[in-house]
Amino acid sequence: MMSVVHRLTTGWLLDHLSFINQCGYEICDSFAYPGDVTINTSGHSTNNHPTSTFATTSSSDGPGDAVETEGKTARTRYVFREEFFHISKAHIAAAPEKQLLQGSPELSLTEIKASSSAEEHQEGTTCGVGDSVVGAKKKRKRKCVFNQGELDALEYHTKIRKFIWEGTLHLVQEGLKSGFLHRAAAEPSCGKNVVPERIDCGLAELCEMAKQFLAVNDGDHQAVNVLDDETSIPEQDLLSCVTENNSNCAKIVVLMGQKYLVPPKSSFLLSDISCLQPLLNYKKKYDVIVIDPPWENKSVKRSNRYSYLSSWQIKQIPVSALAAPDCLVVTWVTNRQKHLRFVKDELYPHWSVKTLAEWHWVKITRYGEFVLPLDSFHKKPYEVLILGRVQGNIKEALRKPEDVLPVPEHKLIVSIPCSLHSHKPPLTAVLAEFIKPDVECLELFARNLQPGWTSWGNEVLKFQHIDYFTLLRNEN
Repeated sequence: MMSVVHRLTTGWLLDHLSFINQCGYEICDSFAYPGDVTINTSGHSTNNHPTSTFATTSSSDGPGDAVETEGKTARTRYVFREEFFHISKAHIAAAPEKQLLQGSPELSLTEIKASSSAEEHQEGTTCGVGDSVVGAKKKRKRKCVFNQGELDALEYHTKIRKFIWEGTLHLVQEGLKSGFLHRAAAEPSCGKNVVPERIDCGLAELCEMAKQFLAVNDGDHQAVNVLDDETSIPEQDLLSCVTENNSNCAKIVVLMGQKYLVPPKSSFLLSDISCLQPLLNYKKKYDVIVIDPPWENKSVKRSNRYSYLSSWQIKQIPVSALAAPDCLVVTWVTNRQKHLRFVKDELYPHWSVKTLAEWHWVKITRYGEFVLPLDSFHKKPYEVLILGRVQGNIKEALRKPEDVLPVPEHKLIVSIPCSLHSHKPPLTAVLAEFIKPDVECLELFARNLQPGWTSWGNEVLKFQHIDYFTLLRNEN
């Protein structure tokens, strides 16, 4: 299962949509959906359909095959809705002379400051998504004096700008040659992308509700709950134990009337930072831990769109208890220098993790342009990943080194982003050459599931909601 379209020395061009659709969202059914597991508010689940003619999907079966049993059966396949990746227009257009295929890879700090100052004074001239034009007109003018945090951010951007520009350009050129990316038509390069309707799943609220159940019977639950054809899941087990789908089929779980697809060979725990013990009770040690913390910032506080954690709370995550020796730790970080410094200078040392690399995820349109101008003052078209390895004791350090490549200090991950907020690109393929095969992988603060991974978070099934998928049905 690969998401890499092109690999160059500077990094990778990824196909996020293809990765999702290769995850095996197929359900073997007999007239209906025998894989449905309903978790209702009464505290018990029921299997919605008879299982006498249920066919288990073999890993050797093709994606469009139907498996025959007694009676009429079908392989029901789901694919992620393509429109979530139809990012054809930049959210804010760069001037023609500053666009990726025309502009210069090098700008001085003085030039970038001047560009940022000009952006601050711009009134209603940008085009973008939703209310960005209105927002620009109403934007409060400010004096062109940068505070220390802004100066730090500008200095950091100046250091990495050329690498991001040139690396992205080379990967985009490969994407255009192969046809994965398309040459832009003669139309405005900015405007509204099609953003499908918002889907409210209420997982965070369910998580809060389930914590009330947990307080009554804390410690009375098994460590693992396996989804099968006759699964009965008390609602509180969502927080009190890890749920596994060990089959080669996808399963449908129903939570408070909402359906969620669980891919094969995946496991998850729906809980928040106050209920991490079940993950420790799972007694797995992970060779890869990917963390996407809800960083505290002013826009998050204003929007109240999702909860956030303070730096102190993030430090309390028991990474040392979850990590195997030499575990590769990957943390998504915002572009605020305060957060970057915190991860490298405080968080990783606290977890006994040695910082190895700083990679960047660059977001582009299907025509190969940055989704935001590279020198935009308020938001950048890239995000940062800090990679490190857990440092063991002296005996562990003397072990024979594993046959894996060293982690490069700088790499780019370039992809068309999903229009759903905070749907990060898959890292499975890009990390593969730096870890042993068949390792245990964990994602913390996850909002979606992956085969072969354990995922944890209070919205861990958010992007598994069935409304994000389209149903395909093949019958025999």
